[in-house]
Amino acid sequence: MASKKLTRFEKARIIGARALQISMGAKPRVDVTPDLDPIDIATMELQKKVLPLDVRPREMHKKAG
Repeated sequence: MASKKLTRFEKARIIGARALQISMGAKPRVDVTPDLDPIDIATMELQKKVLPLDVRPREMHKKAG
């Protein structure tokens, strides 16, 4: 199965979900400095491909016609 490039909406959803986890106390999977906020950390994790989240593709709705 070929890897699918994430859409901007999927990226936003993943970063938001991971940032929430980090803000609630989850340990970051990248080296961070104290001045980084959870969104920056989640973005770094996505760029380094170490996010502990997975995206499952949704089935597209067929157009009636």
